[in-house]
Amino acid sequence: MNTIQQQLPVNTILHGDCIQVMRELPANSADFILTDPPYLVNFRDRQGRTLQNDTNADWLRPAMREAFRVLKQNRLMLCFYGWPRAEKFLEAWREAGFRPVGHLIFRKSYTTKATEFLKYQHEQAYLLAKGRPAMTGAPLADVQRLHFTGNKLHPTQKAVMSLAPVIRAYSLPGDVVLDAFCGSGSTCAAALLTGRKYIGIELDVEYHRAASDRLLRVKERIARRSSPFPRPVHDACVPARVKAIHCSAL
Repeated sequence: MNTIQQQLPVNTILHGDCIQVMRELPANSADFILTDPPYLVNFRDRQGRTLQNDTNADWLRPAMREAFRVLKQNRLMLCFYGWPRAEKFLEAWREAGFRPVGHLIFRKSYTTKATEFLKYQHEQAYLLAKGRPAMTGAPLADVQRLHFTGNKLHPTQKAVMSLAPVIRAYSLPGDVVLDAFCGSGSTCAAALLTGRKYIGIELDVEYHRAASDRLLRVKERIARRSSPFPRPVHDACVPARVKAIHCSAL
């Protein structure tokens, strides 16, 4: 492990304002950033749950400046965003130093909102570069599937199995994956399950607790998988559909 990694709180979900927390992290320390910040749309789900800092953009530019500083040179960030505020996100990314190099669509099999003109059945994210990253493998398709989680732990909970292909495409085993708006911890779980390290940051105390508990369960699952003792049922005996449901529920 290099000196910078030794200074990092890897495989931990930190509680606090991501701007302040990232300021305490060394520069050029994260290998990949995958994050899903508030979309600045005053979101409210069917249960009445809301998101902190989703009604103003005061945090956006300083957060992206810190993300750029913490990310290693010649590396990538994938950041979800809300299309009604696309110009604010693009301005913040470019001002911080990021260069847009791609755009991904995550299609849903369900409708999250319907208006007079459209049914909303996708989310979107920009792929952003610091410097001139080299591709670590085959290019990722720019249309991905966003599996339904039921949003039990968080009102905008992403599925682990939807994030894992992104992490595999843009980082290497052993890399540090940062999620500065980690919510229920899906990015962190996907990083751990693909052989990466993670650093999560979450402002809301309830979601921080839920994400931390979730990652403990993931670590226990990995430990059982690595155990020298035989498991009652081997993975090969479990139908793919069942494994997919289990993974998405993590």
